[in-house]
Amino acid sequence: MRSRLPLLAIFPVTVLSVVLGTPFLLGDHPVRWEGGSALPKLVLDTSSDSSPSPASPKAAAPAPTTLRVTEPWKPGMPQWGVQIYWEEEPQKRSSDFIEKQAEKQAKYLVGLGANSVSISFPFFTKSPTSNTLTAEAKTPSPERLRTVLHVFQKAGFRTTVRPVMDERALIRTDDWRGNITPASNSAWFTSYGKFLAPYLAVAQAEKANTFVVATELNSMEGKPGWEKLVTAAEKTYKGEISYDANWDNYVSGRIDMPVSHLGVDAYFPVKVPDTASVRTLVDGWNTWLDRKSTGPLPKITVAEAGIGAMDGAYHAPGDFYARRAVNPEVQATWYTAVCQVVRERRMSGVYWWSIHFDDDPNTPPDDRHASRLDFAGRPLTERAIKTCFSSAYAGPGTPAN
Repeated sequence: MRSRLPLLAIFPVTVLSVVLGTPFLLGDHPVRWEGGSALPKLVLDTSSDSSPSPASPKAAAPAPTTLRVTEPWKPGMPQWGVQIYWEEEPQKRSSDFIEKQAEKQAKYLVGLGANSVSISFPFFTKSPTSNTLTAEAKTPSPERLRTVLHVFQKAGFRTTVRPVMDERALIRTDDWRGNITPASNSAWFTSYGKFLAPYLAVAQAEKANTFVVATELNSMEGKPGWEKLVTAAEKTYKGEISYDANWDNYVSGRIDMPVSHLGVDAYFPVKVPDTASVRTLVDGWNTWLDRKSTGPLPKITVAEAGIGAMDGAYHAPGDFYARRAVNPEVQATWYTAVCQVVRERRMSGVYWWSIHFDDDPNTPPDDRHASRLDFAGRPLTERAIKTCFSSAYAGPGTPAN
């Protein structure tokens, strides 16, 4: 039976005020910034091993053809995961393409040592005050989601389904999903429930572990319509229902949502130079987290973590638009620090943002056009992820070392 998520009071600590200014994107979305003991094991068919040499730019990217997680995630183990962001293309690809692309992503993730994957995909609204939420051309259909979930399940992954409100219509009004104010809350929840229903049915049919009922909807948190919506969802879907809070609301407000688990999209700015050590970045994260609660956070998952591989990124980790000088060390050091925070605070896991579903993860990103947040194909960051996912941390239910 679902129980309301226990909420931790904000402990009295030295207050660092958060001033919210112009919205920037976190991955594909803006927020407001101020200036069991076993880990996943891999089985490799070396008879067809085509891994590049250590000198190759792709050395850290896994390339074998038959990889599979042989010890899947179980309760108590850390969720070592990646967010796959999936938008349909204007000319719809074949079902065969979708299946083969999912297989390519699954092989890459297993090669990193991941045991979990979250499928994020967009749905749409027309304006900040709209009551209507819809699937549009870029929204994968429930049937195609079923195909992709089946591929990842077959590969042994823990799976999460995560619809995310697209913001292109909102950005035109200099706004973002965390500020929406529907003209009618009742109509908004009715519309949202209708959109979610077929995706909940697919998540149940494919035995997805978690369904994220909403992401970063700051202004909608605590609204009475969530109880009815979640209760209806539970009639179809029997897994874990979660909500992913934005980092600012997580540390400064009461996250009042009737769900069984809380994730955090964690883009805490740390105002330090590009040469900062892992320990300095860990301390910066802990300063933010301590504003909510000190000590272990075993019921919290880092639902999104990422940063641009560029100069100055520590000051605004989720700045999707910036194209400053490429600096792979900044990204790799941040990933190492975040993983250390997850272990030290006994958190339930981390999902790195992100890989676009249509991309070839074995190819280095084209930095003339790609987001600096892309990590696939960056050897230093891939090495940091593999080190993180193969660490001795057995999960939030085990004693700290």
